[in-house]
Amino acid sequence: MSKNLREEITELHAGICSGLADPVRILIIYALSDSPRNVNELAEYLNLPQPTASRHLKLLRQQGLVNGERDGLYIYYSLTDERIIEALNLLRKVLNDRLTYRASLVESQQNIYKHNEQDRI
Repeated sequence: MSKNLREEITELHAGICSGLADPVRILIIYALSDSPRNVNELAEYLNLPQPTASRHLKLLRQQGLVNGERDGLYIYYSLTDERIIEALNLLRKVLNDRLTYRASLVESQQNIYKHNEQDRI
């Protein structure tokens, strides 16, 4: 693979990641996995100001994660590829494993503390 092609692919990959790098955008993506929605529906569904929803949709469109289709006065947004939900769900599984590991560390520390306290008595 040429250096230019590798750099271009890496840049596109980073663009997808930047599109996912905000909790509101992740919520928008999950909301769009249910059904296409216009900006007002998304704003109401997610309890967001309409300009905020619009700004995030613009970025998601720029990164190629959602597309918009005009229907009368409204643009209805949908996911460009449903596999993005699979990717987000996989990341949630990784997060769950990390949180489980951290919880086990805390539990181990608490057990050590209890053991040390009992030795002092």
